[in-house]
Amino acid sequence: MNNASHGAPDDQPRAYDALLYLSFGGPEGPHEVMPFLERVTAGRGVPRERLEDVAHHYLRFGGVSPINEQNRGVIAALRTELAINGPDIPIYWGNRNAPPFVEDAVARMKADGVRRAAAFVTSAWSSYSACRQYREDIGRAQQACDPGAPKIDKLRQFFNHPGFIEPQAEKVTDALERIPRGRRSGARLVFTAHSIPVAMAATSSYVAQLHDAAALVAGLLPNEHEWGVAWQSRSGPPQVPWLEPDVCEHIEKLATSNVTDVVVVPIGFVSDHLEVKFDLDVEAAAAADAAGINMVRAETVGAHPRYVRMIRELLVERMAARPQRVFLGSWGAMHDVCAADCCPAPVRRPA
Repeated sequence: MNNASHGAPDDQPRAYDALLYLSFGGPEGPHEVMPFLERVTAGRGVPRERLEDVAHHYLRFGGVSPINEQNRGVIAALRTELAINGPDIPIYWGNRNAPPFVEDAVARMKADGVRRAAAFVTSAWSSYSACRQYREDIGRAQQACDPGAPKIDKLRQFFNHPGFIEPQAEKVTDALERIPRGRRSGARLVFTAHSIPVAMAATSSYVAQLHDAAALVAGLLPNEHEWGVAWQSRSGPPQVPWLEPDVCEHIEKLATSNVTDVVVVPIGFVSDHLEVKFDLDVEAAAAADAAGINMVRAETVGAHPRYVRMIRELLVERMAARPQRVFLGSWGAMHDVCAADCCPAPVRRPA
């Protein structure tokens, strides 16, 4: 574990009067696509022509990313879960890059008299973009409606929580069953996640956590399969090194090793949003077809009931004094409170 991802547990009991559900966001119409991409890449020196290329990916699907609708499904299921099992508190939804924005969600919380809330972020991982930046989003939203902004505690990362690993293993098992029985045992698993700059990866435990989660999922499958990790959805300027190999290149290489069947598992994501549907269902599938490989893509956890229960469990855990933190594997439970120098922001250099 990279010691840049250090932090501390929080064993103090507390009550929350709301839950902030914080996600990445996505466009819900053609007119929202370019403003969304500009927000996502602000300050990163991504050329305009690259944004226009990515915009066509969204327009291919009508300019609508499935992520917001999928978040609505999880939130609806979570509201039911909290109403039945408690704590029966309201859920506020905010996004980083698309309506409903986190700033608006926190402002509504203040207007409704919320004093202290927990925040669940739809990212299981440690890195600047996957964790710290969400904490910065919360801080910026609190500053915007100060004085009187609610206190907000971000819940811990859940990359090795059984509520994430077990439903993902179930989805992989379902995908394997779509491969002919006689070839199923030889299918190769390719776990994918969003690529990030190498410099960002070096200051966090992102890569190690993904490998650990992939091993945990593979270990829960009915049969043993060879597996590897590849990366997708690179969005930075070409002169900046990002994590490799790209999933398409990885699949092409597997063809040279006489692999005939591949299950691609987008473990780095919790919903089948557009980066999954285009980068995997379109581009990776085309690469597999050209290489003569049968590719099956496993679903993400989505609104799986076990995943929804996990969100409640993380909330209840943070409310308890000296809680028993649940995890799988040898890594241990992630900390509750990040250190001041945890997962630092990347240095932005002129393009």
